[in-house]
Amino acid sequence: MLTTSVIETLEDALRGRVIQPTDADYEEARTLFNAMIDKRPRLIARCVDAADVMAAVGFGRDQGLPIAIRGGGHNGPGLASVDDGLVIDLSSMKGLRVDPEARTVRVEPGCRWGDVDHATHAFGLAAVSGIHSNTGVPGLTLGGGHGYLTRRHGLAIDNLLAADVVLADGRLVHASEREHPDLFWALRGGGGNFGVVTSFEFRLHPVETVIAGPLFWPIEALETTLRWYRDWLPRAPEEVYAFYLTAEVPSEAPFPPELHGRKVCGLQWCFTGPEAHAEAALQPAREVAEPLFEGIGPMPYPALQSMFDALYPDGLQWYWKGDVVRELSDAAIAEHRRFAEVPTSLSTMHLYPIDGAVHRVEEQATAWRFRDATWSMVIAGIDPDPANHERMQRWARDYWEALHGHSAGGAYVNFMMEEGQERIRGTYGDNLPRLQRIKAHYDPENLFRVNQNIVPAG
Repeated sequence: MLTTSVIETLEDALRGRVIQPTDADYEEARTLFNAMIDKRPRLIARCVDAADVMAAVGFGRDQGLPIAIRGGGHNGPGLASVDDGLVIDLSSMKGLRVDPEARTVRVEPGCRWGDVDHATHAFGLAAVSGIHSNTGVPGLTLGGGHGYLTRRHGLAIDNLLAADVVLADGRLVHASEREHPDLFWALRGGGGNFGVVTSFEFRLHPVETVIAGPLFWPIEALETTLRWYRDWLPRAPEEVYAFYLTAEVPSEAPFPPELHGRKVCGLQWCFTGPEAHAEAALQPAREVAEPLFEGIGPMPYPALQSMFDALYPDGLQWYWKGDVVRELSDAAIAEHRRFAEVPTSLSTMHLYPIDGAVHRVEEQATAWRFRDATWSMVIAGIDPDPANHERMQRWARDYWEALHGHSAGGAYVNFMMEEGQERIRGTYGDNLPRLQRIKAHYDPENLFRVNQNIVPAG
């Protein structure tokens, strides 16, 4: 029973704070990125260092509390919190150290990617991450991590060199290719199943100015442009990155007023090659269909990473579904056209490239297994108004069901809601038995289960 004296033992053990429902800042502290999710934890342990995390894990385990781990909190199904349990909140752990000579960065788990971009850009370097600067480092990384630099430099996990991890028994261990290599293998795609990561060490790459931005076509051009994209992108040089999208043009600058609210398809570009070569890379997209709008130009890499931040702030309603795609058939493209007109102004579909450098990593090298796939798809119903929840959820589900038969059968775990063990099996495939054995070794009681859960073997 969580008596006052029991809770005081946790308070005494932490340098950070323990937040309870009676505290003035509890409502703010429990609020999640996805406003569709409303959870009320019994305790929030706002940790400031690894020792705090060790104490919080031990307390939750000894008290039999369900434990959720919150890094950036950018989690669709709300798995960064738990009703009537303990949230281990890492948001105050924001230390960063760049080693420009070694081209590495050490990142604590409260950082968002915008924090990393700011620190590394000063040295003309960048880490592989996603497409939003407000995404948390831990969740994106542990799920695999794909984004603008992926075709050229791989996934975030392909650039993860080491991690410090608090295990279910309260120990802090260092995981790398040399130390706890089985744990290190599992962390690279296995999500938050194996412990609480208190620091990440990443390899960095020389990236400073990129040629980037959106290009829109009329939605009627979807089948023509998506068939072209299917054939063109995998053959393009790896310095060319472009994800395909469907959307509604935002009613704000820099988009011209005559396009506001118009349904479109298009590309979001990131070219990391020499600026003199950018026009030749972009030109084929202009020739396949006449663009309605181009907003492409040179910009600092952090500016690209933060391009969507104002459009998608915390506190929106989100419902998303994902799948990994090996081939885009004409039949699949026809289904994309059928669902292309998004139900709300912020809803969207993205096809992210996961080829290039990703394919040069062995299938069994990490827990993330789709080394032969070409795209990671997400269908996202998004709106500020809860009244639109049912409409955008129905669109996302119907769209996903129409396309699932054309997919590789599993998904990027960061694009899944709470979808059950069948989806976990589809996502990890032949890697799942090994993951379950590692889980049984490091977390036999499944203490870390508020996640896309891998059940321990046995």
